[in-house]
Amino acid sequence: MVAIDPKFDTAVRQEHAGRFGLTRSDQRFLLFALGALFALRLLALFWWPFTDSTEARYAEIARKMVETGDWVTPQFDYGVPFWGKPPLHTWLSALGMKFFGVGTFGARVFIFAASLGVLSLIFTWVRQHRGADQALVVTTVLTSSLMFFGASAFVMTDMVMVLGTTLSMIGFYNCLSDSPARSAWGRWFFVGIAIGLLAKGPVALVITMIALVPWLALTGRWRELHGFPWLSGLLIAAALTLPWYILAEIKTPGFLRYFLVGEHFQRFVVPGWQGDLYGSGHQQPKGLIWVYAGATFLPWSLFFLALLSRPGSCVNEVTGNDRGWHSYLALWVVAPLILFTPAANILPAYALPGLPAAAVLLVSLWAQVRGQPGWWGRRATAVAIGLVGAAFLTVTILARYQPESVTNRSERALVIAAQSYDLDVQITYWGGRSFSAEFYTRGRVKFTERTATFDIFADNGLRDAVAIPRAVASEIAPYLGPRFGPAGRFGHRILFVEDLDQGEAS
Repeated sequence: MVAIDPKFDTAVRQEHAGRFGLTRSDQRFLLFALGALFALRLLALFWWPFTDSTEARYAEIARKMVETGDWVTPQFDYGVPFWGKPPLHTWLSALGMKFFGVGTFGARVFIFAASLGVLSLIFTWVRQHRGADQALVVTTVLTSSLMFFGASAFVMTDMVMVLGTTLSMIGFYNCLSDSPARSAWGRWFFVGIAIGLLAKGPVALVITMIALVPWLALTGRWRELHGFPWLSGLLIAAALTLPWYILAEIKTPGFLRYFLVGEHFQRFVVPGWQGDLYGSGHQQPKGLIWVYAGATFLPWSLFFLALLSRPGSCVNEVTGNDRGWHSYLALWVVAPLILFTPAANILPAYALPGLPAAAVLLVSLWAQVRGQPGWWGRRATAVAIGLVGAAFLTVTILARYQPESVTNRSERALVIAAQSYDLDVQITYWGGRSFSAEFYTRGRVKFTERTATFDIFADNGLRDAVAIPRAVASEIAPYLGPRFGPAGRFGHRILFVEDLDQGEAS
């Protein structure tokens, strides 16, 4: 391949930096939209309850970390190690609950901070290479995309990993650019790798390499790797990651084998993988990740369709004189999709690492191919942002004032109802485990599938409450005896509460 002169590449970027000029009214609208989306997401931190199973599970693991004081080994249950993921996201949620109290805000606030970190990195990077106007548009597009907005404060591994992959991709590009801080950016690349390794494991490194290796081959910039701070960078990455991995294996032998082989190989290549210690595999048709990617970037993925009316221009931008920029973004977008194409067990969130680049690529191609946004572009942008904001606002308000209409998978309302009878009530769930019930009872909940468990209720000295699925309530409720009466229906469960006075009278 013919190598691209970095100085020429910089000149091309500067030449196009002003082609996406915004009027003051456009800027005010986008700033207002960002402020409104920020306020809405902040409300959801408080109002949206934890739902089963993903977010509630990770929140409960973090709560156990705070309660037990064990900051090395996350616990799936008391005394049962959670080997499924590294602990960085758990540390963030646990620290939030340590500082702000055990609740939805504490568990989510530092995950939210990670998403703000991603937005700040993207804004600064695009402003440096494409100007402030494009940076503002990109930030708004990314913030209002379906998956990014929803995951921006979701207690899970993915957003923290995205912070790491975004930092690595920006650090690598800036290190190879004509920048006075090349060495510093190169070291930030390795910090991003460390964040990814502590957030989700080697998959973060693999996604990054899938994007970078083809880009180096395409642009012929292999020689510039000689100036990369390999020694100091690798030492930084090792110092940040190896201590925990070593301690985790020493403390709970078998962790590395399960995590590296099971979670990073068998989970993705074995359909319906049965080795999952903490749930079940998500068996999906192979290649579905590409469909997920389009859905997660809604409504902005629809704007890519408008660019298809000029396919030749788009191809020229990705492969022409400015290919160093657009090809970098395109490979960044598709890297996680390539990795998970042959995977049998996937989730929509697996496309999340490519969304920051998708936002930059869309806006940059639009600026190069279509120029400044005209009346249609401004109106369509306003409608898209308005629809996303209105949808999330409606759901957030319903979660606060009519939770039963949107949060059937959360046990918060049931726990509150049971505790209204007695704060020390002992709640027992018939059937499968509920992590949200564990979280909202601070771990003081039991799960059973044996009616013999009900026999000890009379002698335990506590007021008991039993949550039974509606489908089997008529069969199971008679085993509770006359002391229990229905206290309400919550989602797909009916709550039965013990009447202590009736028990004493009998």
